[in-house]
Amino acid sequence: MKKIFALMIIILAFSSCKKLQDLNTNTKNPLNVSGESLFTGAEVNLFQEMVTPNSNYNIWRLIAQQWAETTYTDESNYDLVDKTIPDNHWNWMYQYVIKDLDQASKVITSTAYPFDPGPAVKKNRLAIIEILTVYSWSNLVETFGNIPYSQALNINNLLPAYDDGLKIYENLIIRLDTAIVHLDPAYSSLDEADQMYHGDVAAWAKFANSLRLRMGMLLSDADPGFAKAAVERAVADENGLIASNSDNARLVYMSQPPNTNPIYDELVASGRHDYVPANTLVDTMNRMNDPRLPLYFTQVDTSSSGDPQLVYLGGIYGESNDFTSYSHVADQLQVPTFEGLIFDYSETEFLLAEGAERGYNVGGGSAQEHYNNAIGASITYWGGSDNDVKSYLADRRVAYNTAPGDYKRKIGFQKWIALYNRGFEAWTEWRKFNYPVLIPPPRALSAIPLRFTYPIGEQTLNGANYATASAAIGGDLVTTRLFWDKP
Repeated sequence: MKKIFALMIIILAFSSCKKLQDLNTNTKNPLNVSGESLFTGAEVNLFQEMVTPNSNYNIWRLIAQQWAETTYTDESNYDLVDKTIPDNHWNWMYQYVIKDLDQASKVITSTAYPFDPGPAVKKNRLAIIEILTVYSWSNLVETFGNIPYSQALNINNLLPAYDDGLKIYENLIIRLDTAIVHLDPAYSSLDEADQMYHGDVAAWAKFANSLRLRMGMLLSDADPGFAKAAVERAVADENGLIASNSDNARLVYMSQPPNTNPIYDELVASGRHDYVPANTLVDTMNRMNDPRLPLYFTQVDTSSSGDPQLVYLGGIYGESNDFTSYSHVADQLQVPTFEGLIFDYSETEFLLAEGAERGYNVGGGSAQEHYNNAIGASITYWGGSDNDVKSYLADRRVAYNTAPGDYKRKIGFQKWIALYNRGFEAWTEWRKFNYPVLIPPPRALSAIPLRFTYPIGEQTLNGANYATASAAIGGDLVTTRLFWDKP
């Protein structure tokens, strides 16, 4: 009897310990995460940052003067400090995108049998991760200039040095060259873990070449020889470029939270009315009788009598604007499932037009043909017709042979319009071309920013390296031109 009693005590003690152990184990927070899920998280986070209009993170639509604010106007007047916007963008890209991509690559590399998908599939997966990593790094260089790069992902180095922006950028293009070579469309890749192309390796190759084209073109005035070679490699690659709107680099959002479009989240679900289209863009498109007006904006009734007078009216950039008195962002942008873009066919064609003007070998087609293709791709993407394209291109103010200015003005002006809702790229292309001519609002704290200042966290925690980097680029100011941005 004593033996039975002692056995029961042992069983009860073991059972209690196991229950306590279960209670102390967070089963919803796994210790090990698959490389594929890390990639998905990084990809979605990248789109979140590039698409959101949340003024704590992404104010590029405002800097590019595509949108204006209503109640709060700090960001339209280039106050980057109060909301620590540079810190937020820097931390998001390093922590939630680049670091997770790096870890995804390490996990997939070390994955062994029976979970290893085979060398060809694994090579595709690693190449795709590398391509998205290059895109993410390029964004940081284009935003800040010199940044921590070679030492940035070493968790044992809390004070990473900054690398030269031009050297980083050229190294990124070389990394992209290698990643493209490693892609093999005959094999699968990340399947549904990839929310952009759903594992379509051929589509990733087109995106990678188009990214190589964009990055090479950005270096045209900084390192012409290197730029020309990169552009021509991209165009000559047998995998091709983004060549139709069906090739666009996109993420299609879902109808239910938490996977809805960030524009919907900020403009509809939040119940806030913080933005209206800016008069800078709306007035320009009104003057040009642009067919994208009803596709970009709603109309507002300006009649003081009983007869409606519907017009497209942009809010005054840099000033407070009554939300009900101006046009709004078009309804199609505000649905939960509206897609986010980081590269599209129109951009490819504008880049080819610029390349043709610079004398690069960009294959068939003149600058005028690529310019026309770019405008047509933009209009039809947004829902315009072929007749809309034809009529718009027939306007002497639009037609390549008669539009005012040199090729930089022609391309820069039309590209700014086509890059509506892609604020970062619109800002970058404005910096590169210096067109259209944008004027800071009267109460602006500075000229229009040419870069983000370094994060406050870097200034306080990594002070010596911050000081060296600031001196190297010519001062940590929003008006400091980066290495590729020539007057």
